[in-house]
Amino acid sequence: MTIVINMRDGLDWRKIRVSGRLILEGKLVAFPTETVYGLGADALNEEAVRRIFEAKGRPADNPLIVHIADFNDLKKLAREIPREARLLAERFWPGPLTLVLPKRDEVPLVTTGGLDTVAVRMPAHEIALALIRSSTPIAAPSANISGKPSPTLAEHVIDDFYGRIEAIIDGGETKVGVESTVIDLSSEKPTLLRPGGLPLEEIEKIIGPVEVHPAVRGKAVDLAKAPGMKYKHYSPNAQVVVVEGPRERVREKIRELIKEYRSKGYRVGVMATEEFEADEFFYLGKTLEEVAKNLFKALRELDKKNVDIIIAEGVEERGLGLAVMNRLRKASGYRIVRA
Repeated sequence: MTIVINMRDGLDWRKIRVSGRLILEGKLVAFPTETVYGLGADALNEEAVRRIFEAKGRPADNPLIVHIADFNDLKKLAREIPREARLLAERFWPGPLTLVLPKRDEVPLVTTGGLDTVAVRMPAHEIALALIRSSTPIAAPSANISGKPSPTLAEHVIDDFYGRIEAIIDGGETKVGVESTVIDLSSEKPTLLRPGGLPLEEIEKIIGPVEVHPAVRGKAVDLAKAPGMKYKHYSPNAQVVVVEGPRERVREKIRELIKEYRSKGYRVGVMATEEFEADEFFYLGKTLEEVAKNLFKALRELDKKNVDIIIAEGVEERGLGLAVMNRLRKASGYRIVRA
């Protein structure tokens, strides 16, 4: 039996205390953050963390992000906190930024995917912060079945996990829509491991140039230092095709593909920033912020409408566009059409 806890109208401390007790008892609680919904457990409880992997069907070497509510909690998790980490935390926490740092022995290897580093962030959501303060640092990947689109609504979590976890806190729709940006500060040079809700350009304003890991743009890796680097992610049941190139040519190519796939008897869905005549259509919005917020919702909703093919309009890789394109390419299995 899964309890769905309604907090759409705002923070309810009585309900938070109930949820916090569940976390301390080793139970699984899904909760909203500003990015996506997380599937949470006590980060220092090995058995509880193993339940996350079991519930999601997540590979054991795919590390989790630990969520904290106070900078002092970072000192309990990381054995070294470099100057860059302090600068970034001071500027962007709470917010959609995850820092990878050398871990303390107290952090179980199951939480870090067997690595000697730990990924940590402080979410910018009152429910998430209250839940952590009422319990303990919480390990929380996105609250979806492994490999599927991340959840931005409690309904998405219910679809995937009702009856499989103890509680789901419904805090309404998330604001950012893509997961946090992950920066590795455990080695010599700061490195972007996963683009996300905080644009790389903003990070570089604070700490200078940041290397971009090859996995960000699709190169295969044997060792994942952050979620989303090694395995197929964000994929609906339908085949996703991403169309990239100059904007007008992309739109011409989408129209061509719609005709081509429909002539072969496929039901075609399109997700784009302008309307197309297809079997199903999802409007992503005008700005990159709107596109990022709607991205996973579009994949899930088009999938529910039983389309065979989802054609996705590519966007420019600037600001949040880098995170959007990272997710779309992974969702498509790198099935890219150049316009």
